[in-house]
Amino acid sequence: MRENPPPREGRRVSRQKRLNAMSRTLLFFFGLSIFILSHESGLSLAQSCSLQFVEHDLPHTTQTRGDRVHFYEGNGAGVAINDLNNDGLLDIVLGNLKGANTILWNEGGLQFRAQTFAPTGRTRAVSLVDIDADGWIDIVLTTQIGAPSLWHNNGDETFTFTHIEGVMYPAYTLDWGDIDGDGDLDLVTASYDTELLLLLRDSFLFNSNGGVYVYENRGGVFIPTRLADEARALVVWLSDLNRDGAPDLLVGNDFAVPDQSWSLKDGVWQAVSPFDVTTFSTMSFDAGDIDNNGTQDLFAADMRPPLDDAATRRAWRYVLEDLARAPRAADDRQITENVLNIQSLAGQFSNAAPQYGVAATGWTWSAKFGDLDQDGFLDLYAVNGMESIELFTQLPHNALIEPNAAFHNDAGHGFTLMPSWGLGSLASGRGMSMADLDNDGDLDIIVNTLNSPSLLFENKLCGGRSLQMELRWPGSGNINGIGAKLTLYTTTATYYRELRASSGYLSGDPSRVHFGFPDETKLLALEIAWPDHHVTRIEQFPINPFIIVTR
Repeated sequence: MRENPPPREGRRVSRQKRLNAMSRTLLFFFGLSIFILSHESGLSLAQSCSLQFVEHDLPHTTQTRGDRVHFYEGNGAGVAINDLNNDGLLDIVLGNLKGANTILWNEGGLQFRAQTFAPTGRTRAVSLVDIDADGWIDIVLTTQIGAPSLWHNNGDETFTFTHIEGVMYPAYTLDWGDIDGDGDLDLVTASYDTELLLLLRDSFLFNSNGGVYVYENRGGVFIPTRLADEARALVVWLSDLNRDGAPDLLVGNDFAVPDQSWSLKDGVWQAVSPFDVTTFSTMSFDAGDIDNNGTQDLFAADMRPPLDDAATRRAWRYVLEDLARAPRAADDRQITENVLNIQSLAGQFSNAAPQYGVAATGWTWSAKFGDLDQDGFLDLYAVNGMESIELFTQLPHNALIEPNAAFHNDAGHGFTLMPSWGLGSLASGRGMSMADLDNDGDLDIIVNTLNSPSLLFENKLCGGRSLQMELRWPGSGNINGIGAKLTLYTTTATYYRELRASSGYLSGDPSRVHFGFPDETKLLALEIAWPDHHVTRIEQFPINPFIIVTR
């Protein structure tokens, strides 16, 4: 193993580094494995095909302000993954509430070089998108107290701090997409008003500028439309969820505030109610086609203990009492458990979380779909835990300690808890994202924890095969094709994915799509429906299981 070089700024990516990254990918394809791991990154050599994930510490710890964790500090910060220096390796950005955020530059072989930035902290959401379509992924952060900030990528591993022109209102969470179909990226934000009131007090009451905003990108200037004057949002979701051609916007609100939903019809956002039930304290959204029928199913995470034993009831005592006392309207559709809204071919949703075994996963934050074992079905991973002096005075360190929960997708008929996968960490996870970080074809996992080192879970399940791809749309303002819908036709099944900028809780997804499938699968065709509805069809696939599709 070789040591990590010290953090450096302004270093351009060398041609040799690009060749090294390509070599690692090709060596893996021909059955060889190379692991160059770093002492400084806290990683150690993993056995090949251990049939579980291998946990590694990362050189970043999200800290909270003060000696004890109070309300809302316990909500933690997010993480995002994308290729910031265009070397073919996915980099990591971890937010922090106290002190600097961290970029982990991927050096290959799960070796990372740490670089800190934005020392003021207070970060909530982390998003990595190419806002100005210059070919370099930028960093966008939301904070506890103000509008999102932009760290513009200069193309040489340095970033320039600025603001997104026109985006001026407080945002806790955000999402991106080409809402108006004009070829560039628009923005949706939502605030968490209770935290703003606590931190800003009279200033927030006087300005009264929280809520839900849609920003239309007009030549780099973002024009706001306010859809709601108030929000207690932990997550927003922007997508054509039912594939009717109209963008849908979901806002997941915390404790006691009902979720909000809109659909864009004839250029006007109209309030809709697509679900029979919603979560009471919505922490996280993710959507995926869990039964391979061509429709997206939506998972919303909430807080509910997975066990009903005496110790669990004691740990959750005050939270359960508060939930029982919460006022409810007569027509309230909220329930205090996770909701898995399965979508029928007709576009109707029904909650299947109880019968699918995922109604209660703990105090869940980020919960996301990914084909972790590459059997052709999307699995589910949920990260858990909470710390607050106000909520858990009866517990040591005021912390609710719960294992994260990984669920295997049983061929679209339900989920089975998989403790054998080694993903049941007791570190208090918040933001989480999935990506192939070592270019071996399968999905690894990054978790931004609270007051302990962030974690990388190296995927050593070694099941099935994969196809990964990135999109290029030169000349457009959405150069990575965010919002594109991809359908992979195979001899095993038909698989559907959507290229997203964000999912889960406060976390950003890479602009690299992953399809897993069984070993015997033959690929027949790939259809890409771009955000402007142009369709690209591919019927010839290269040997290398990673492709870049340029329109």
